[in-house]
Amino acid sequence: MNLNKNSKRRKELVAIAARLFCDQGYESTTVRMLADAMGIKSGSLFHHFNDKQEILFSVIEAGMQHAMQIATQAICELEQPRERLMALARAHLSTLLEDRDAHVVAIYEWRSLTEASRQELVKLRDAYESIWSQVIAECHGAGLIQGNQGLQRRLALGALNWTVQWYRPGVGLEPDDLAAELVAMVLREDACGK
Repeated sequence: MNLNKNSKRRKELVAIAARLFCDQGYESTTVRMLADAMGIKSGSLFHHFNDKQEILFSVIEAGMQHAMQIATQAICELEQPRERLMALARAHLSTLLEDRDAHVVAIYEWRSLTEASRQELVKLRDAYESIWSQVIAECHGAGLIQGNQGLQRRLALGALNWTVQWYRPGVGLEPDDLAAELVAMVLREDACGK
């Protein structure tokens, strides 16, 4: 019997698994390690999840769903393309900082997913990237950007995603400053918007 995917306990277990997978790697993290960190017996883990693969899927899915939610909320009331791009960059950095472990796991453990799990998560990834594609297209339409829109989306997301490797809160630029720098890079302007 599995817990409801939205239950508080399951979310706690997914967050603990994200931390372990981030720190130890998916392959090196044993069921016993997961259970110990979760404060349950190894056998009890399977009351909450069918198998370790489902835990990995749940970690990545939770991070992606949260990113989608934050991005959608960030741009819902904005109309100007530049503002929408800035809001998306801020939202992406926000979710990377809030859900760092889940995003590191998504980046480095994607290969550990089964093909069926990857295909399911590709739908979420595509939906998220379509938000970026739409806003970048709006920037093109407004004359703010020229060039290959798909490449610009990939470069922007790649640059943002890589911050999980080097960014440390409180050291150097703040997230809003990073977002401004990214938007300036994409729009080929200085970080003050000129």
